[in-house]
Amino acid sequence: MGVITISGNLGSGGQIGQIVAHRLGLDYVDNEVLTEAARALGVSERTVASRDEESPPPTLRERLVSFFQDFLERSALAGVADPLMGTGSLETLMATTYGEAAALPAVSERELSDSRYKEAITSVMTELAARGDVVIIGRGGQAILREHPRCLHVRITAPIAVRVRRIAEREGLPAEKARGRVEESDKARLDYHHKYFRINPADPDLYDIVINTSHISEEDAAELMVAALRFKMPASA
Repeated sequence: MGVITISGNLGSGGQIGQIVAHRLGLDYVDNEVLTEAARALGVSERTVASRDEESPPPTLRERLVSFFQDFLERSALAGVADPLMGTGSLETLMATTYGEAAALPAVSERELSDSRYKEAITSVMTELAARGDVVIIGRGGQAILREHPRCLHVRITAPIAVRVRRIAEREGLPAEKARGRVEESDKARLDYHHKYFRINPADPDLYDIVINTSHISEEDAAELMVAALRFKMPASA
């Protein structure tokens, strides 16, 4: 089926990625989903391992728990296991925000450093894409998977005034506070992408399509993405 990466600023896209994943039968993976799976890794390990042929199909969380188990085991077998990359630290890494990641130190012996973060997030994204059938939200997917042969890269955008209004309505904030949230988020995302990938995430050359949602519904934006995937990879959708 292929892989879709979606990049966008706060207030630009809402539920578009989830709509696309549902229509195409793909897994939907964002930082919240990855963090939940990493948190459940230790708890769910025996449950996932005990499944038999008569069990119902595994849930997305169970599949991601299994994915993280394999990821950590392969890292250890390859001799690149990091003492900071145990189960608990994997949860911390997945929960790291754009701003926190952009502020990571270059060198750290006992805590997460920027090089360890980049290596880990790159490995996770690359292995998720290798499994296929997934919509990946943010975290530099458009840069990490730039050369992936079966990947559609999409940017969702909208004018800042529109995004501020949406955040104000969604979170019940005064317009001034909503603007502050949006501007802070925009800066964190820009710093993150520049630090780790030397790109401006707003550069249209990084994407197959750019969709402005200021005058188009989320349902229609999702339909455009589905059509784009079919055009780029006719056998995939």
